[in-house]
Amino acid sequence: MKPVVSTVLLLICSNIFMTFAWYGHLKQLNNKIWIVAALLSWGVALFEYLLQVPANRIGYTVLNVGELKVIQEVITLSIFVPFSFFYLKEPLKLDYLWAGVCLVGAVFFMFRGRFA
Repeated sequence: MKPVVSTVLLLICSNIFMTFAWYGHLKQLNNKIWIVAALLSWGVALFEYLLQVPANRIGYTVLNVGELKVIQEVITLSIFVPFSFFYLKEPLKLDYLWAGVCLVGAVFFMFRGRFA
């Protein structure tokens, strides 16, 4: 599998864990003291790191760190918006669209040298 494809797939999986680690406790553990949520989140985040670290190491063989970061941010928003809507039952806002437009600009500027 090509390094960029492997990187993106690993980052998608790691971001799913990250999103649950950072925000899942807001729905499931909101009646527990914060330390319980923090410890459980750290446990979930371990799996995120087990995927994210290899993703960045593989990706860094063909991408620079700025490109990796922009890819991660695009994935983060792509995972967070459906998670927020479907899991946390938050309303969709036009702000997500504007954030996505800004990320399209970030992708353009970060990768424009590769397509010239």
